[in-house]
Amino acid sequence: MKRALVLCMAVVLMAGCGQRTESDGAHSIFRFNLSAPLTSLDPAFASDQPNSWGCLQLYNGLVQLDAQLQIVPSIAASWDISEDQLTYTFHLRKDVYFHDDPCFTNSKGRQVNAGDFVFAFERLANPATAARGYWVFQNIVDTVQGFRAINDSTLTIRLLRPFSPFLQRLAMPYCSVVPAEAVEHYGKEFRSHPVGTGPFTFVKWMEGNMLILHRNERYFEKDADGQALPYLDAVNIRFINNKSTEFLKFMNGELDFVSDIDVSLKDQILTRDGKLQQRYASTFNLLKGPYLNVEYLSVLMDDKAKVMEESPLVYPEVRKAINYAFNRSEMLLFLRNNRGLPATGGIVPPSLYTDPLDKNFGYYYNPDTAKALLEQAGFPGGVGLPELLLHTTAEYQDYATYLKDKLEDIGLAIRIETVDPRVLREMRVNEETAFFRSSWIADYSDPESYLQMFYSGNGAPPNYTRYANPDFDRLYEQAATEEDPGERNALYRTMDSLMMQDSPIIPLYYDEVYRFTRKNVSGLEPDALNLLQLKRVRFTH
Repeated sequence: MKRALVLCMAVVLMAGCGQRTESDGAHSIFRFNLSAPLTSLDPAFASDQPNSWGCLQLYNGLVQLDAQLQIVPSIAASWDISEDQLTYTFHLRKDVYFHDDPCFTNSKGRQVNAGDFVFAFERLANPATAARGYWVFQNIVDTVQGFRAINDSTLTIRLLRPFSPFLQRLAMPYCSVVPAEAVEHYGKEFRSHPVGTGPFTFVKWMEGNMLILHRNERYFEKDADGQALPYLDAVNIRFINNKSTEFLKFMNGELDFVSDIDVSLKDQILTRDGKLQQRYASTFNLLKGPYLNVEYLSVLMDDKAKVMEESPLVYPEVRKAINYAFNRSEMLLFLRNNRGLPATGGIVPPSLYTDPLDKNFGYYYNPDTAKALLEQAGFPGGVGLPELLLHTTAEYQDYATYLKDKLEDIGLAIRIETVDPRVLREMRVNEETAFFRSSWIADYSDPESYLQMFYSGNGAPPNYTRYANPDFDRLYEQAATEEDPGERNALYRTMDSLMMQDSPIIPLYYDEVYRFTRKNVSGLEPDALNLLQLKRVRFTH
């Protein structure tokens, strides 16, 4: 009877029909879409939103983030940190099991042990894996001897140097536990045959069409009332690459959740100040909050690079003038219906700082100051300055055009060249562009995730600007060993301010998470990393 029920349920899921099956009391099936391609369900490759959203349903790590992005237990029930901040000892739960799979004896998932984490972490760090998350332990952990299973329920990780955000890194999907049996059994096809410990189990992936997940009946987490998680019976993920089509299907009741909105629909769905149009208030909910994503323009700071030979961006006054030359609030109003916050600070979003934003920190719209800086550099009204070349992508053409108009107002000539995102990535790595569109989504909720981009000890990625400042480097290294959160926060602010005085970037805006859900969906509040956790989602009637 149970097998027949599962087969029936899978058929309903694969049909992808518009009617809710939970409405008749049978099953609760959550339906959403991924508009960008899902390329792997191996957590070692969870480098983008589709891959990480898929892996978050299937896997767990030692620790996880709560709704406030604070570190809380997951498979590790507790942990200790040595006085020298070099040894982390994790004590594992004993009720966590891998999903049932043919890779195991009798196809029954076995209990997770400390050796599984040693395998998973060494695999992540092994160059032969070519994992996207290889950098998590790089220069922080001795990846040959740093991971040790003391016994089945005790794991130690030995760091090469103190690193305060280390637990934040361990909460990333990259650091999920995977069984050696599955990796060996499936080989390269592990990407499409995932075996984890998460709240949902893998059923079927029809690439480019649909991904089906079912409730993990042996999942170890419970809610505050002692009820087993997850609440949902199944998850049905579709792959529609057109955001407008995705939203129309959501409005038609074929999807339960949509993340963000296509620019072509922003005026239809949102008011000018970024709120939900009143006519939709009874149909669906808008949930929004801070998003640790910063959109900005970057300047190559290596004055020996060939593309910098005649670039006006070698002058710090020119870089600062660009920062003063445009109104970020106006830009957000015109181009995004006020979705986001004007980036009048540094690279770190204000929501990550524990103290209020200092109004003397960063750049505000002041065209007179911009003109004065050009004159100070010896180019009054921009006379004598070579033309600027800005490389961008089609998605950000509107921002480039807006900026071009504003820079021409102060006498800066600018030409826009639109390239494919993959081409732009290679140009940044190879120092083939002096001025280019950039964005950075934090990997974890610590300012270090942003500030690492400007540490001279890091190559490209993440230091695409090749910024190098000894004072910044000294503060960066000091912050890595600072245990007191307040003191570390002060160091971060100083670093951010110091970097912005040199202006290797022109921040545009700090993003916000926009989520749309059906009225009967609960438990899907936005978080600043825009992670998708479905284990507490349920339907209300």
